[in-house]
Amino acid sequence: MKCPFCSHENTRVIDSRPTEDDNSIRRRRVCDECGKRFTTYEKIETIPLIIIKKDDNREVYDRSKVEGGLFRACHKRPVSARQVTMLVDEVENEIFSREEKEISSRTIGELLMNKLKDLDAVAYVRFASVYREFKDVNTFMDELKKLLE
Repeated sequence: MKCPFCSHENTRVIDSRPTEDDNSIRRRRVCDECGKRFTTYEKIETIPLIIIKKDDNREVYDRSKVEGGLFRACHKRPVSARQVTMLVDEVENEIFSREEKEISSRTIGELLMNKLKDLDAVAYVRFASVYREFKDVNTFMDELKKLLE
């Protein structure tokens, strides 16, 4: 690992520990040349996941899009950024454990909504209204009735 300060090639690991989510390893390193310390994260490389959109277009999975949609749904709700991150981690674990190269955006949306329903009902309805493209108030009310049952 190259030192980010002096670009020297020799660095040593002085501490390793798993991150809170157990999805990566945090390593503290020290440069043998300049003596400065820095942190790196080691994560398993996953197979690129292709998302099949509603219009049958395909694109590479982008976690930031999923998080962005959830953050918008949770705006001004008592849901922390950490909770959103953990929710996305859970859904990612589910979809990557399927070991499929392609997955529909519908499947991901349903997984997200099921988890969001347990986290915050208002955020769930907000997310569902955009994801399911509610056309009128009746569609919105139908979803609310399902939630209340």
